[in-house]
Amino acid sequence: MTSVSFEQAPAWVAEQLAAGGPGTRWVGVDGLGAAGKSTLAARIAAALPGSVLLPIDHFGRAALRDWDRDLFVAQVVEPLLAGRPGRYRRWDLVADRGLDWVDVPVGVPVVVEGVSSTDVRLPVPWDLRLWVDASEDVRRARIADRDPPELLARWAADWWPSEQEYVDAQDPRTRADAVVSSD
Repeated sequence: MTSVSFEQAPAWVAEQLAAGGPGTRWVGVDGLGAAGKSTLAARIAAALPGSVLLPIDHFGRAALRDWDRDLFVAQVVEPLLAGRPGRYRRWDLVADRGLDWVDVPVGVPVVVEGVSSTDVRLPVPWDLRLWVDASEDVRRARIADRDPPELLARWAADWWPSEQEYVDAQDPRTRADAVVSSD
């Protein structure tokens, strides 16, 4: 496993993918809540021309403790693996309603980010998996600063416990090709 700085990670990912040739390329940016995954994934996507940034939060639903992996697989993974474009509807978790539709073309880098985005149950042929590390104190402060009050209760009841269950069950940090610190 490689350690890569937050600043160097986008160029490192671009360099790694350049060696692999054309086609749909899969980059997973995993880590615990508020570790810096979204910021890093956006920077990685910006470094990969034509890429699609796909936050798993787009697959969150108010009635789910976690996110809808089956919907992600059906609407994005399976079509792309079959050589067809993917298409999914972004979701507003707070309002619990659908937003716009997002097209995911074949043959471009797909940067998937979020807690448990590299879950072993997903049939994604990852080219690269990154684990973003941040201390619990930093993550809790970021959550308190960014999230509205109605989501703070979800953190306590659903998201903190489910992300810890994910780490305990799968130890995703050890599957990562690189660990990126965002403290």
